Amino acid sequence: MKRHLILVVSLVVLGGIFLGMAPEAMAAHELVGASKCKSCHKKLGNPYATWLDTEHAKAFETLASPEAKQIATDKGLGDPQKEEACLKCHVTRVFLGNPAVNAKGKYKDTEGVGCEACHGPGSDYKKKKIMKDHDAAVAAGMMREKTEAHCTKCHNDESPTFKSFNLEERWAEIDHPIVKKEKK
Repeated sequence: MKRHLILVVSLVVLGGIFLGMAPEAMAAHELVGASKCKSCHKKLGNPYATWLDTEHAKAFETLASPEAKQIATDKGLGDPQKEEACLKCHVTRVFLGNPAVNAKGKYKDTEGVGCEACHGPGSDYKKKKIMKDHDAAVAAGMMREKTEAHCTKCHNDESPTFKSFNLEERWAEIDHPIVKKEKK
């Protein structure tokens, strides 16, 4: 009986310890913002500069246009820069289902559709040590979403400005390969 009691108490204590650690261990990846990505990647072919020239970088800004405001009015919506129906395709955070924003990051909704919309929230893979090891980066949440299924979450006929979508053509508009420096 005494052994049984000790076993039960031990299991309860261990369970409490593991449950106490669970929230931290299971914490979701957090957004850090495109400018955090820029700090390292500007040295590797500068994909940040490429992104700045895309419509993705201007996605939030376009919601302030007279055309966007008219579309919102026609659909019975308010300010497009505040409407979930618009933000889900014009803001990384909303597109990804509202993950937390890292307090040390520089993420702002105004960056539009940033790096993390395709590569995942970067809080856990942003460190150089992790990024140098592709498998470690993937394990820490990095992804590369070059799939029609991912892109057509927004580029579809639900969008009031949708025309058509060809993955390869559109990918060519946003492709930003990482160019590694040669070792001397």
